[in-house]
This record gives sequence, structure tokens and C-alpha cells, in this order.
Amino acid sequence: MSETNQKINLLGLSPAKMEAFFADLGEKKFRAQQMLKWIHQYGEPNFDNMTNMSKPLRARMSEICEIRLPEVVYEDFSKDGTRKWVMRVDGGSAIETVYIPEKDRGTLCVSSQIGCSLDCSFCSTGKQGFNRDLSVAEIIGQVYVAAMSFHEPGERRERKITNVVMMGMGEPLLNFDNVVDAMQLMMDDNAYGLSKRRVTLSTSGVVPMMEKLGDVIDVSLAVSLHAPNDELRNQLVPINKKYPIKELIAATNRYLNKLPDRRKATIEYTLMEGVNDELEHAEQLAEVLRDTPCKINLIPFNPFPNSGYKRPSNNRVYRFRDYLISKNFIATIRSTRGDDIDAACGQLVGRVEDRTRRSERYINAVQLDDSPRGNSV
Repeated sequence: MSETNQKINLLGLSPAKMEAFFADLGEKKFRAQQMLKWIHQYGEPNFDNMTNMSKPLRARMSEICEIRLPEVVYEDFSKDGTRKWVMRVDGGSAIETVYIPEKDRGTLCVSSQIGCSLDCSFCSTGKQGFNRDLSVAEIIGQVYVAAMSFHEPGERRERKITNVVMMGMGEPLLNFDNVVDAMQLMMDDNAYGLSKRRVTLSTSGVVPMMEKLGDVIDVSLAVSLHAPNDELRNQLVPINKKYPIKELIAATNRYLNKLPDRRKATIEYTLMEGVNDELEHAEQLAEVLRDTPCKINLIPFNPFPNSGYKRPSNNRVYRFRDYLISKNFIATIRSTRGDDIDAACGQLVGRVEDRTRRSERYINAVQLDDSPRGNSV
């Protein structure tokens, strides 16, 4: 192992672990607060410039520590203001991060794994197979890179990133500890200072970890549902075979009940023509969510090569939404952003070493059957 790899990467230390690190050095707790600000607010990677710390301490940290970021290998800006970064991480694979500006907020979509193991049939990331979990430094490094790209760093800087959603590559709850530590940094006042309402974890339904999540943190929750019955969801989101809809919705309600405030879950539902966009599906969805405090985010399918699915017409999307509204649900249609730079929902792929050979099998299957999916996956 090289000297660099032996050093502690302070970028990835949560507030509690940063305090423990300085305690081990015989330093006071406030040193952790100073270091968090230097890293995450000022973007300072050089210990010599941290002038409110003693010279001996700075020298010691230079010997045993580093502040090492993911390497940005590509960035692209969409005509609508969306930004995408491709970052190379240890091992040579790449992850993708997307920033979506809106009138009253700027949302950063952050990845938690290299690839994804869940193989949802309509998601480009899932078709690339799975490599590994991201470290805390690799997760929070995405926020760091995006935040520092917009403005001069500092405590009183204008914060372009107002929201973070764990909706990028991977299933966050399958990288539980690292994702929780990274979200703690996002919400810490000495780091990024985001409200717990503005940090959202999206899950496809890893029910046991949803239970655990509610015991350790109170971020907002999004559930990738995408189908209103088990038969269809088994095809679209295979983890449903292990944790069916009834269990998933019950876990969602239990999570919401643990929160100290009255918050709604976001239900994500990707609409695919002739698959899950019929009026009967809307009726079933309303029944499934009848007792769940939620808002429903309808996502017209974003095409990618060989997906086998089609985007529904606007009329079908509006009909689906209007039915839900008639049943007193808050239902919105997610506008497609960044599709000209392959940054839209479901399009993130990066460069993944597919240890499962899933991508190869998927392409072969599509070549054998190029008809739109719905009855089989």
C-alpha cells in the first residue's frame, strides 16, 4: 500500500468521527469543528493554510492525514442549466453526479454505489451491473465538488445547493453506514448545513434497512414504487419479490411515524407507455397509498438505448396525474432536465466493471426480443 493510501482521508469523517480523531490526538472537540469548516466550507486541502491551528498540529496532520477528492474527469452543462460531473474513484470506475437548478432551489443528485445490484428493468444504471459501495469520502466528495464549482468558498457564501437527493447510481440502503455518515455531514452546520427536510434518501424498498434508518437519522424519504401491484412490480423492481408492496408501504408509514415532525414521503412512479400508465393502475395506486402521508412524483420514462420501454404521451401522463389529484393526492409531473447530456432520471451509467456480466446478458436478451416490455422482463 502506498503512503497516500495509508493516510486518513479527513474528507470522509463524519462529525462524530472527526471529534474522535482529534480526541485520539489529544486535542479538544472544537478542533473537529474547525476542520469541518476548513474542508467543507472553505474547500481548503492544504493543512499549512489552516492558520487557526498550531504549527505542530498542522505538521502532525500532514504526516498522517490527507484531504483527497474524487477525480473529476468530465463535466457537462445542459442548455437548461443542469450540470453533470463524471468522477473517477479508486479502482478506475466512474460515478456520475447531477445538479438540477430550479427557480427556488438547486438539487444535487448524488450516487451511493458504483453501478447497482437491484437490476430495475427501466433504469440504465442497473443494466451496467454492480462493482462496489462508495466510501463516505466518495459520496460527500460529490457534494464538495459541486458546491465548490459555483462560488467562492466560505461560511457566508451563497449556497447554490439547497437540496441533496440520494437518487443517483446505486441503492443507498445497501451502503447504509457510509450513506448515513455522508448525510450527517450534509446536515452539519460546520459542513453544508442542509435542513433534514432537504436531504432525501430514495430507496427501492430494502425494508429491514428502512427500519434501521429511522433509528439513526431523520432525513426525508422517497420510495421508488413504479407499480401499484405485486405482479407488475416484481417485473419492474425485482426486490419486490423479497419485500412486496404491502411490507414496503408499512415500513414507509413506520418511518414517517418516527419523524419528529409531520412529513410526507415522496412516492416515485416512472410512467412507461402501455406498462404501468393505464387508468386502472392509477386507481390501484390510489388504493395502495390511501393511508400513507405522501406526495406522488410522476416521472415520464427517459429513454436509453435498448431499454425496450417507451415514454407515454402527455395526454396519458396528465390523465394519470389528474385521477390522483381527484382522489386528493398531491401529484406532480417531474419535468425532464438534462436529457441532452444524459443526466435525466434513470440515465446515469458511469463506467462500471460489470462483475455480474449483467450488461452482456441484457443486450443479448434485447436483441432476441425488441418488443416493449410489460408482461415479461
